[in-house]
Amino acid sequence: MLHSAHRNYAETGPDIGHQIERVAQQIELELISWDQIKLSTAARYLVKNIVPSEGLIVVYGPPKCGKTFWVFDLVMHIALGWTYRGRRTHQGTVCYCLFEGQRAFTARAEAFRQKHLAEQTDDVPFYLMPTPLALVKDHPRLIQTIKRRVHQGRPAAVVLDTLNRSFTGSESSDVDMTAYVAAADAVREAFDCAVIIVHHSGLEGGRPRGHTALFGAEAAQIGVSRDPAKNIIATVEFMKDGAEGEIVVSRLEVIEVGIDDDGEPITSCVVVPSDDQPQVGSRKNIRLPESATIALNALKSAVTDHGIAPPASNHIPASAKVVTENLWRRYAYQMGISSSGEDRAKQIAFKRAAEKLKAVSIVSQWGEQCWLAA
Repeated sequence: MLHSAHRNYAETGPDIGHQIERVAQQIELELISWDQIKLSTAARYLVKNIVPSEGLIVVYGPPKCGKTFWVFDLVMHIALGWTYRGRRTHQGTVCYCLFEGQRAFTARAEAFRQKHLAEQTDDVPFYLMPTPLALVKDHPRLIQTIKRRVHQGRPAAVVLDTLNRSFTGSESSDVDMTAYVAAADAVREAFDCAVIIVHHSGLEGGRPRGHTALFGAEAAQIGVSRDPAKNIIATVEFMKDGAEGEIVVSRLEVIEVGIDDDGEPITSCVVVPSDDQPQVGSRKNIRLPESATIALNALKSAVTDHGIAPPASNHIPASAKVVTENLWRRYAYQMGISSSGEDRAKQIAFKRAAEKLKAVSIVSQWGEQCWLAA
């Protein structure tokens, strides 16, 4: 089945437009009767509540936040079939497309090997693709390379690290970003796998950089940041078919992996669990993205206009004034939380903004009741 984001592919240029048209013409249409629609019991996650088994997953964050280290550690657990921080993992082959920092990656892989695989004698179903490419133009070649080289069956996950280094055009262009999503979707469809896209955050933080065409196509979105204690905080901000809000706290451990030709030590890092609670610092010093600021102002206005005393509860302060989430959402829409007029875009923008405000303890929610935290 073609992804809904494909509807505008013909606008992205004659080559990819013709490819999509040819594929669409070859797909046999069918109608399935109600009694034939059955629940699939196939595993829905590669890593429970973090990585869906199929779809586009965007992992984003500012520079030097540790997102590439974190993604590498995450997918190595998939390749090895290891439980990830107490979460069930379904083992599968990983193809890691590394478009920058190839030399540093070898040290990173050696650090993981020395830390975790000293006794490992079996082959690890992990493949590195260290060649730069332009995904829109080169994705057919990438698909054929994976089919030719992977002998353990289809890959469970393909990592694209980073979007910027495999992108041509402007990330802010709907045409260029739609073309990139089409190419990533083609990889996903070729193997029915998860495609993990490592990306940068925008200048305002709090959301991936670039046009919203990427957001509308993703099955999951994970934000990565560093707290004041230098912990790596990975937060599941959006999950299309599952729960959101999972948080994984990690830290980097430095390991000396060898000696270079000058006799100097070669070091890299491995990701290890951290027992620390994520630190958000003083709330008044938090820099909120624009959408979260709009959502916060919307809640303030809604509380001012319609706030009521909360129902008796051990979870809501008696002094709080509450409004329903639906009312808060309506105010946010009216105040322009999304530049798009599409309902889906507004829903996503509000959900992400609300999760951001709750994550930094500016807004609280219990059930349908929302209020400003003290």
